[in-house]
Amino acid sequence: MRLPSVRSMGALPDPVEMARRAKTSVYRDGAFHNPGRTQVVPPSQDMRSTAREFWRHRKLRKPAVPIPLTAAQPPAPDGLHITWFGHASSLVELSGTRLLLDPVWSLRASPVPVGPRRLHPAPVRLAELGRLDAVVLSHDHYDHLDTPTIDWLRDNSDACFVVPLGVAAHLRFWNVPEERIVELDWAESTEVAGVRLTAAPAWHFSGRGLRRNPTLWASWVIAGQRGKVFYSGDSGYFDGYREIGAAHGPFDASLIQVGAYDASWPDIHMTPEEGVRAQQDLRGGLLIPVHWGTFTLAPHPWAEPADRVVAAAEDAGVPIVVPNPGQRIDVSDPPAQTAWWKAHVASV
Repeated sequence: MRLPSVRSMGALPDPVEMARRAKTSVYRDGAFHNPGRTQVVPPSQDMRSTAREFWRHRKLRKPAVPIPLTAAQPPAPDGLHITWFGHASSLVELSGTRLLLDPVWSLRASPVPVGPRRLHPAPVRLAELGRLDAVVLSHDHYDHLDTPTIDWLRDNSDACFVVPLGVAAHLRFWNVPEERIVELDWAESTEVAGVRLTAAPAWHFSGRGLRRNPTLWASWVIAGQRGKVFYSGDSGYFDGYREIGAAHGPFDASLIQVGAYDASWPDIHMTPEEGVRAQQDLRGGLLIPVHWGTFTLAPHPWAEPADRVVAAAEDAGVPIVVPNPGQRIDVSDPPAQTAWWKAHVASV
């Protein structure tokens, strides 16, 4: 096995600077912390059980046939449009401002050639994205922060990079110019092309090597004069969603993590039902579920997050649309939901 790419692992931030900058988030003993007890690594018994589940019914953890992809579309000059490219990678177009969230275009979400491999191609090439105003990152895990994608965006766009505390160290290591980096603690904001970006809490963890939690993780409030979007990043369910909704909601649409869950790590990823509950707490508008369908990161079947989130949303009366990768959603006029993923489920 090839050793992990040292360059892909990035760089650690200065702990003195992190301690100085962290005002709303919790930073102590050289690491960031969730504001409550969080189980990240499952007990050894649960880990063995999880490994067995990965092996069992493995045919169900990938689509049986290629899934439908939508080709690149020209920029939307007005309105609020959201395009999901797979996993968490999404494009928010708000009154002409274009924000790319957690872009991962590589074949694998890993620094080594044996990590999680894409289950479908990226629906568009990076060169087809068009002009970008900002790249917004939720945290530094490999399935959200992809070195080759960052390299391409550094060299082929003039977008700024808006990131949680500490993540800037990775970008500097990868030669992103300092003037293009904006680093924020929870509750801090910046404005990009008339849209206000505010880092908000999430319950997760960070790290690209052996060091745990050297950088902060965040959800994001994206607010323009004619629309407002919430992006959860990766997070367990927590009471903070109600507080975020009270402070920043209601939202026109929310991109909510609903995949890669397991009973062994209940505090760091939401189940589909918890995602719907978070949407209700947030007063989140149209629910667009993300963080599923592209990489196998948990034992659950490939299509299960879509089935469960649609059922839970319908039971709760929450408006929802599950786009196929590359499909652009006009939030003011979303399409009727079709269960496109069911045609791609393998039989046991």
